[in-house]
Parts: sequence; structure tokens; C-alpha cells
Amino acid sequence: MLENQKIRPAQVIGPLGEPLTLDSLPPVSTTRWVVRRKAEVVAAVAGGLLSVDEACKRYTLSLEEFTSWQRAVDRSGMPGLRVTRSPGMPLRSTARCQLVNSSRLSE
Repeated sequence: MLENQKIRPAQVIGPLGEPLTLDSLPPVSTTRWVVRRKAEVVAAVAGGLLSVDEACKRYTLSLEEFTSWQRAVDRSGMPGLRVTRSPGMPLRSTARCQLVNSSRLSE
């Protein structure tokens, strides 16, 4: 019976070394996702404070968007979560821009 219960930590260590709790996570109404907020949500999931499904539902994220944040953190740490934008271009993640630029160079 005990194995069916989910045991969650009361807090986890955030990306900057600070304790994160459910109350200290970014607000549910967050629409401006800066690097620190993305990293906090990824750290909360990694530490078991939230499940992936709970994070996606809480912040209205697609699974693809959240997993892209996880991959970016795994690959490059917090700097991997930055979004770059050129004037007149839609927002894209750094990894996407690098992929597009490298495919153009090989043509």
C-alpha cells in the first residue's frame, strides 16, 4: 500500500542553490518566461516537487515545450534556456536558430 502513495519533498534545491517550494515557484499566471523561471520549473520537476504533467497543466505548457526546457538545461545549463530574437523575426529558441543556421551553411 505504501508503494502506491506519492511521496514528495517539501522543498528542492533551485537552479541558483536556493530552496524551492510549491509556494515559491513562479505564479500560475506567468506569461513571461525568463531563464530563471524556466530553470525553477525544470528543477522542481527534476527534484520531484511537481510531475511533468502537473507542471504542464499548472503553467499551460505543451509537453514538447517543457521537454525542450529540460533538454536545454541538460545540454547547456541555464544559459541554454535563453531565447534569441533578431528584429523582424519571430521568437525562437537558441537551439532552433543554431539548427536552422547550420542547415543553411551545409547547402
